[in-house]
Amino acid sequence: MNNNDIINYIEKKYINKINIPYLKTGYVLEVKIWVIEGKKKRLQSFKGILISIKNNRINSSITLRKIFYGEGVERVFKIYSPIINSIKIYKKYFFNKSKLYYLRNKNNF
Repeated sequence: MNNNDIINYIEKKYINKINIPYLKTGYVLEVKIWVIEGKKKRLQSFKGILISIKNNRINSSITLRKIFYGEGVERVFKIYSPIINSIKIYKKYFFNKSKLYYLRNKNNF
């Protein structure tokens, strides 16, 4: 086996293991992740609008944006990361663009 075969085998093993819903920019998502603080482990949620999707096999990521106390907060999540517990879709807004970076200049998202 060469290196590419090993990488493809590992990627298929982890990608098929995790159930990710169909995502599209404009969806309002809640991502629950595991946070470790000392010896304690708890769930933390981040709810925001999906402004970007990067599909790169095992390195696929999504970017969520929300307004928190008047400031825009963005967070990037690796979809196949073991710290992600669940991804839930709340609302579906439909946009014709694949990247919604222009929402950074708006105050309503």
